[in-house]
Amino acid sequence: MKRNVILIGTFALGALSLVGQAPGPGGQHGGMGMGGMHGRMMGALPEVMESGTNPVTPAKVDLGRMLFYETRLSAGRDISCNSCHDLARYGVDGRPVSTGHRGQQGTRNSPTVYNAAGHIAQFWDGRAADVEEQAKGPVMNPAEMAMPAEAEVVQKLRAIPGYAAAFRRAFPETAEPVTFDNMALAIGAFERKLVTPSRWDRFLAGDQNAVTAEEMSGHHEFMHSGCATCHNGTYVGGRMFQKLGAEKPWPDASDQGRFAVTKLSSDRMVFKVPSLRNVEKTGPYFHDGKVATLEEAIRLMGEHQLNTQLSGQQVQKIASWLKTLTGEIPREYVRPPKLPE
Repeated sequence: MKRNVILIGTFALGALSLVGQAPGPGGQHGGMGMGGMHGRMMGALPEVMESGTNPVTPAKVDLGRMLFYETRLSAGRDISCNSCHDLARYGVDGRPVSTGHRGQQGTRNSPTVYNAAGHIAQFWDGRAADVEEQAKGPVMNPAEMAMPAEAEVVQKLRAIPGYAAAFRRAFPETAEPVTFDNMALAIGAFERKLVTPSRWDRFLAGDQNAVTAEEMSGHHEFMHSGCATCHNGTYVGGRMFQKLGAEKPWPDASDQGRFAVTKLSSDRMVFKVPSLRNVEKTGPYFHDGKVATLEEAIRLMGEHQLNTQLSGQQVQKIASWLKTLTGEIPREYVRPPKLPE
């Protein structure tokens, strides 16, 4: 871990030497080349997070949107995907853990669904390969939507004429389109367009005035401190698994993370590195939702992942840059639809 931090620090120092040059014709941050330089480390968001196995079509997206808001997919007819991943609130419910069937409490924080389809895997422990596989889990989880069997989900959907027609439009070449797998494919297709471009993306595209000098200073601090060792790429995270407490043991080891999936001792306390896109809006933080503020989350990461005591000023600078990753909710795209009858 320390070697990785040193390597990324070397990259960051090189970047800082470029940033420190006199402003070029592109504006205050050093010319039109700067967005491209940063883009190599943290790329701009795509319009669609494509899948090689689940092509995104308008009919599939329309069906997936309805299913995302559909409470009839739960045993109590009172919980939908949107209950825990509120699309009007940056894809989270703002609680440490979510409330499921008959008031049961989950054990992990519900992460945002925005930009999630581009991640290496789904769930904190990576037990689902993609958003299509992930969409099946909560429906069947007895503590969440609590449907007793996949066949009952299918039976419910087939009994609603509007859904039967929507499935035929979304899967026209399938003899029996209303299936549990196709339900998940439709939800996944909808989620693959849940992208939230931000001011940082405008900067990467060449708008040198999209980010202030103060915010850019925060980006330099983020890079120089070693945060980008794990939080890098288009989603500023979501690309790898990492041990929580890599340099200093995490204070609560009751959740062993990926170990529960793989049973490998090397995966104890290993979790998917979360994306920092919209992180300003997606608290509380970490897998258990026990950290209330962004500033405290940054401080803890410095201490436990980097073996660094970040000063209050450093924390504030990093937080100022992270807020440039807050994107725009695609309100028309996520507007709750009229559900079939």
